[in-house]
Amino acid sequence: MIENKIDFIATVVVNNANPNGDPLAGNMPRTDSKGYGEMSDVSIKRKIRNRMQDLGHEIFVKSRDRVDDDHYSLESRYNEFFKGNKNDIEVEKEAMEKWLDVRSFGQVITFDKKSIGIRGPVSVSIAKSLEPIEITSMQITRSTNGMEPKSGKSRSADTMGTKHVAEFGTYVIYGAVNCFYAERTGFDEKDLSVIKEALRTLFINDASSARPEGSMEVRDIFWFKHSSKIGNVSSAKIKNLLEWNNDSDMKERYENYNIHLNTEKLEEYKSLGLEVEQLEGI
Repeated sequence: MIENKIDFIATVVVNNANPNGDPLAGNMPRTDSKGYGEMSDVSIKRKIRNRMQDLGHEIFVKSRDRVDDDHYSLESRYNEFFKGNKNDIEVEKEAMEKWLDVRSFGQVITFDKKSIGIRGPVSVSIAKSLEPIEITSMQITRSTNGMEPKSGKSRSADTMGTKHVAEFGTYVIYGAVNCFYAERTGFDEKDLSVIKEALRTLFINDASSARPEGSMEVRDIFWFKHSSKIGNVSSAKIKNLLEWNNDSDMKERYENYNIHLNTEKLEEYKSLGLEVEQLEGI
């Protein structure tokens, strides 16, 4: 079991990519009211789930394009595994044992006339960019016919569309692992190592037309291990450790931010038993 609370901070660099499109805004990169870029917590957990699957672990919530068991709905996957009449306690226990994402993030099970809520120990925040992002939009057309041309015409009209990308940005992901919820779901040290590896390799095998290969990269991960289950300091204080160059100059490279942890506060927290590990993404 997990005996030490964990906090983590990951920085993500975006170069001419759409890190997370907003379906209510024509799939433009998500931004807040002040123009800062956002990646939803749901999209980040989706990528972590994909990496879990790539690393050979069973997950319950699979993307349609990653289905490897012929079950294209959660209900179908549930019914295949839970055959026979089982009570809520049995379903909850076996679901957590079988699927890594369930014992990591939790799950709401509403199939077979059940209503089971599993609260997972791993929490992930909405990622935000350190500065407002510049969004570029371009019109795109299709140079081949999608349908046969109508009678008397040589070709059908090109299909028009728009593609949006964030020119450059550095996003920050915050997360934590709660020991008390881990005890309930069975999340252990091996599962924790999978989460760490998933963060390091978050954008491996994740390329698409919106995110071309190499356009998104995890640069640094700050991994904080507390000396107790409750933690040496609050997660809010851990977040405030992160500092960067926030002058008005337009940043074009990750190095321009000079991202680091506040040394004075970090030494104070270390004296309380906090351990810190800095990793690089792959």
